[in-house]
Amino acid sequence: MTVVGIGTDIVECLRIAQMIERHGELFIARVFTPEEIEYCSSRKAATQHYAAFWAAKEAVLKALGTSWVRGIGWRDIEVLNENEGHPRVTFGGGAREVCERRRVADMLISISHCRTHAVAFATAIGAPPDP
Repeated sequence: MTVVGIGTDIVECLRIAQMIERHGELFIARVFTPEEIEYCSSRKAATQHYAAFWAAKEAVLKALGTSWVRGIGWRDIEVLNENEGHPRVTFGGGAREVCERRRVADMLISISHCRTHAVAFATAIGAPPDP
């Protein structure tokens, strides 16, 4: 197992709340997948969950060593919780292509949030070397 990259991000929940208030469903649909929206919207503190998923997406990008300008869309990175409660990341589109190029086999993610802030830490794990 090799570490390809690490990333972390912190965001103020108020910032995400203001973006949702200002841009509404347009913002939510542009940034989050339908499954993420269903999960976050069903929570009592939905804004904190949206902020946590935002931070997770940013942390994942940093772990991949890329940015949004290289053909990766917000919805190419999906963050969902497993049945046990821990988060997992799946990739599509440009994000999947970056993972393939960089030989990323797995992405470990940790997310936390409170009333004011959300934070995430991501570790990109490399695929084993070819025999």
